[in-house]
Amino acid sequence: MPVFRKIQPPLRVAALVGGTVATFELGILCQVFGLDRTGDGLPAFDFAVCGERPGPVPTSSGFDVHVPHGPDRIISADVVAVPAWPDLDAPLPAVLGAALRAAHERGALLLSICSGAFPLAAAGLLDGRRATTHWQTAALFRQRHPRVDLVEDVLYVDEGQIVTGAGAAAGIDACLHVVRRLYGSATANALARRMVVPAHREGGQAQYVEHPVPPTAGFAGVLDWAVEHLDEPLTVDRLAARANMSGRTFARHFRATTGTTPLRWLLEQRLQRAELLLETTDLTVDAVAGRAGFGSADTLRHHFSAQRGTTPRAHRVAFGSPPDPHGAPCVSPQQVLNRC
Repeated sequence: MPVFRKIQPPLRVAALVGGTVATFELGILCQVFGLDRTGDGLPAFDFAVCGERPGPVPTSSGFDVHVPHGPDRIISADVVAVPAWPDLDAPLPAVLGAALRAAHERGALLLSICSGAFPLAAAGLLDGRRATTHWQTAALFRQRHPRVDLVEDVLYVDEGQIVTGAGAAAGIDACLHVVRRLYGSATANALARRMVVPAHREGGQAQYVEHPVPPTAGFAGVLDWAVEHLDEPLTVDRLAARANMSGRTFARHFRATTGTTPLRWLLEQRLQRAELLLETTDLTVDAVAGRAGFGSADTLRHHFSAQRGTTPRAHRVAFGSPPDPHGAPCVSPQQVLNRC
């Protein structure tokens, strides 16, 4: 059973669609936030689909969907999620731009998937910030929104109050990242298992623009073995030997198939292991560091600060098992977002 802090009332999530609905990307939001998985020990969400006005909206797949809510649900939401935005040539309706700005000013977390970054930029919310979108629309995005620092080779960008996801399935990565921020790694990992997707993918869109080098036989097995031996000294040469490759060949294949380097991948796996141990055990920070392969608490603290912007102790306080055996302390959604 995953451990998470109970948020009272359930986090209010509003999915905003435009004049045409992108079915796959909206489906991602429905999968993450729109299903009741409280029976599996996962958090509850108050999920709503919103548009310029309630009523039927055509999809890019040839059928209509009924959008039950207007902009009022955007203004009152804790998280406003914008799936892909097929109508890139249509101006953003003024009422939606105003609702997005009002939600942002009130402190809501904004999330976009794929070309959903376009309406956020059109509302003026991405000026001076880093953001990403689908690689196919990157040139158009740069042309229309030159004040945004567009990052093209990532799966998502976290700018604190605004998270932008890259193309299509990268929206799953962005959504799980938001769940991890709000509820911790144990809950995000449990949700990923329920959805049968990786809890965290390394690399970026560049690995999908061109055809990646196919993994050699046994390559995935090496990664599984590494995850089981994170508490041991792991070098590129040691991993390469298990794959029957030279270190240079292994590193080249690794980057082609994962979009990152072996050492960067190992660091992320160790951080995730440390987060899970901090959330689900009462081990000391030194013991967590040893089991996660960092060797010492000082090394763990260094990487936590550099990669997560926090400390192991603060992570445990935010997401760890509550001392009260009768349940986790309740906090408001805004307190959670402010803490993140």
